[in-house]
Amino acid sequence: MESLVIPALILVIVAAGVALGARAISRRRTASGAASTATPAVDAAELARTAAAKLTEDQHRRLYALIAQGQAMAAIKLYYEATDAGLRAARDAVGALAAHPQPYRSPESPEPVQDADDDDTPQRFPYRYRAIASKGDVTREVSSNMLNDEIYGRIRTLARSGDTEAAATALTRHSDISLKQAREFIALLDD
Repeated sequence: MESLVIPALILVIVAAGVALGARAISRRRTASGAASTATPAVDAAELARTAAAKLTEDQHRRLYALIAQGQAMAAIKLYYEATDAGLRAARDAVGALAAHPQPYRSPESPEPVQDADDDDTPQRFPYRYRAIASKGDVTREVSSNMLNDEIYGRIRTLARSGDTEAAATALTRHSDISLKQAREFIALLDD
């Protein structure tokens, strides 16, 4: 009888380990499924617009300065104090503002109407947009106040569709880099 106790204990320990492992895997799958069905970019862009509307011009400028300096915690604290939003709401708002930069709009002025094909004359935004591309050990960054998510998205679409020359030309038009630097940047966008 004693000879069966040790193998039985080993069997119980292995079964418990398998059960815990299966439970951890199912939790990861549930968490990754929830993350993939989380708010789409459209909701984040809308959150960024409403978050920017809650800020004064000075707060807006200071918040984007903190975001540009990589001081996310200070930016969240500034938004939290400026709007009396909850901590989680402030974190989400700052994340949306960083992902979808918004120009400051005074409450009295109406929202400007933008043409979809207004690429010929670049608009200057009150913030600097940072685009980063990397492949392997090579990383390139373009920082410009003539870029935003929409324009950069069009440039990436051109690059991925194979029209790298048009993408490089559009990038030089909306930044202060040379055509050679733009080509190097676009080459890193090819997947």
